[in-house]
Amino acid sequence: MPSPRNTTDLDAALRNFDQLPDSAQVRQPVVEALFGISHASVWRRVGNGTLPKPRKFGPRTTTWNVGELRAVLNGVKEAA
Repeated sequence: MPSPRNTTDLDAALRNFDQLPDSAQVRQPVVEALFGISHASVWRRVGNGTLPKPRKFGPRTTTWNVGELRAVLNGVKEAA
């Protein structure tokens, strides 16, 4: 999924989140919107283990796994 660059892209990413396979990756603005938290809070929660660790795909590309985010949203497990 491409990085949301404006609210229209972010709205589409959120609207389609449930249709994404668990193996899909999303960027930080989607994580922020899913959990209703700020940029800093995403990293705070990654640090304290309540959000899964992201994956780096390059020097400027960080993504989160959809399946891991769903598990946290559903309260199935704590972040790995």
